[in-house]
Amino acid sequence: MKLLKIIALSAIASSMLSLSVMADERSDYADALDSWQSVLETHVDESGRINFAALAANPTELKSYVDAVRVYGPSTDPETFASREATLAFYINTYNALAMYGVIDEGVPKDFDSFFKRAGFFRFRRIEIDGKNTNLHDYENKVIRPLNEPRVHFTLNCMVRDCPQPPRSAFQAAQLDEQLEQATREFINSEKYVRVDDEKQQIWVSAIFDFYTKDFVPSGKARDLPDYINHYRTEPLPVGYKVKYLEYDWAVNVKAHSDSAAE
Repeated sequence: MKLLKIIALSAIASSMLSLSVMADERSDYADALDSWQSVLETHVDESGRINFAALAANPTELKSYVDAVRVYGPSTDPETFASREATLAFYINTYNALAMYGVIDEGVPKDFDSFFKRAGFFRFRRIEIDGKNTNLHDYENKVIRPLNEPRVHFTLNCMVRDCPQPPRSAFQAAQLDEQLEQATREFINSEKYVRVDDEKQQIWVSAIFDFYTKDFVPSGKARDLPDYINHYRTEPLPVGYKVKYLEYDWAVNVKAHSDSAAE
């Protein structure tokens, strides 16, 4: 009987300790999310350029977010991330933060314009998220994309010039649909990512539509992309034009010193 009491008390103590640890991790993540918000407000300008020099000189806030998500997330705290929106917001923020941290951790490389540079950064550079080891490529393709939300491609930022413009605020579960919608409309209505050549009857679209065609249209065919794009276009794309892909600029999205001096 005495042994049973000891076992019961031990179980209660263990449970209370686990709850205490989880509460601490939730609190740490909430603080870290505030830090991530501060990073975006401070180091991303209105044109979407990132001041990596200033960020590398003072990475404390970014590192606090990176450290928090190493041990915390939807797998370790399914109760907090019970909704699809909460999970996806975590995924987007975490991908973007780890890509940003990766750039400064690698010494702010000039570009990822070769297969080997991209493989080194996205496939072979190890990261830890939610208690699991992975890499940016697998995190995007094996964790994020299976949620079947095509608009996510207009929010994930791999820190190069032709990625979608990085946000200046963190993604939040309560506003996620609105944030996804805004990011998608801004991307699709930008001349940088979608252009029309009436003379040649061609539609030029970002290579993102080439990388993930099946996420946007079930057929996986370029000719069907205008149907998806027109859901978000202010001025619909013309029917019958040939779809072509813009060359992708893999230069790191660095804010130039001249830009900083001009402010």
